[in-house]
Amino acid sequence: MYTLLFEKQVEKQLDKIADPDYTRIKTAICSLALNPRPPGCKKLKGRLGYRIRQGDYRIIYDIQDHVLTVYIVAIGNRKDIYE
Repeated sequence: MYTLLFEKQVEKQLDKIADPDYTRIKTAICSLALNPRPPGCKKLKGRLGYRIRQGDYRIIYDIQDHVLTVYIVAIGNRKDIYE
């Protein structure tokens, strides 16, 4: 099982998201502890990490297999997240 770590800005980004999106994003993040490379995840080009889709939102994260850690870098709407 992987440990989940969050960038400070991620908590602020999560606070701005309303239900039911918040609940789905939270569930998707928790599932990364069991399987950090779920079906549909993509390795990012041009920057480190992976992304998963959750509705109109994207969760950007980095996997550190040697210490079994998933580091959540950013969460945001698909139109804003890659800037």
